[in-house]
Amino acid sequence: MKRSIFEVKVSGDALRLAERYGYLPYMIERYINLFGDIMEVKDFLEANEEPMPETFRCNSYLIDCRELVERLESKGFILERLPFTSHGYEALEAPISIGATHEYMLGYYYVQDPASMLPVQALDPRPGEFILDLAAAPGGKATQILQVTGDQAHLLAVDVSRTRLRALRSHMQRMGFKNYLALRADARRLPNNIKADRVLLDAPCSGEGVIRKDPSRKTSRTLEDLEFLSELQTELLNAALNHVKSGGVVVYATCSVGVEENEYVIDRLLEARDDFRVEPLDAIPGAPGVTEYMKVRFDESLRFCRRLYPHLHGTEGFTICMLKKR
Repeated sequence: MKRSIFEVKVSGDALRLAERYGYLPYMIERYINLFGDIMEVKDFLEANEEPMPETFRCNSYLIDCRELVERLESKGFILERLPFTSHGYEALEAPISIGATHEYMLGYYYVQDPASMLPVQALDPRPGEFILDLAAAPGGKATQILQVTGDQAHLLAVDVSRTRLRALRSHMQRMGFKNYLALRADARRLPNNIKADRVLLDAPCSGEGVIRKDPSRKTSRTLEDLEFLSELQTELLNAALNHVKSGGVVVYATCSVGVEENEYVIDRLLEARDDFRVEPLDAIPGAPGVTEYMKVRFDESLRFCRRLYPHLHGTEGFTICMLKKR
């Protein structure tokens, strides 16, 4: 029954909005079902037409963030703190690319979108813990884990891509971190005896939340692609739950607003296994998770997830959920 969410019948409203904004029609129909209000759908689509701001995360492991701000402002940057992140800043004005400064090369910051900084805040890693980061490359969240723990967590960063792992190692070296192991592997095939205190899975997804940065995402994924990704995400999240200790947490995140890639995935596993629960994310901003979509009901605890939207929060589209292993 719940697989009926992949049977999308496109309405006249969806066709008109798809033609106006350049999307595949099935995507617009899903937004109509997600928001339930055509005016909010238009607000969402209009917000996706605005380019992403230039933002970065200060690497407090190497430099005091006040000193970094002073150094960049002396070069002509005008900066503003991001309100909901621990070390995030927006470059309101930039005389050169934010990724082309001497400070960037020294590892003093990581160029990162705002909502992408939040999964590690939700994970709340501690010094001395064994942390598993699945689908870790190119390293934004892996470097953040070691930053907030003062390079004192024991991090295993796993990714299937050799090229992306090279980028992860490069960022680790640039930013001064050493307490990690980078492993090229399929996260679904890790040895059973790997048990972490906390697991982060920023799952490969449709990228439907980054249309502000990459407009090609309006037409690059079919409904069949979405169904394939949902299956992959379910397998990866199942593996993540298998590799966390009893009492530990898994943070699941995607840069997608698709229910098919988020609440639906978790709901499938809630039905299949009884050894975890969805935890509140009171310290993370955003709208509540979805519990009804396409006339399908999901577990009520999924309201504890957090969703970020460009028209409501000024970020990319993003979804974050925290699961606790019993």
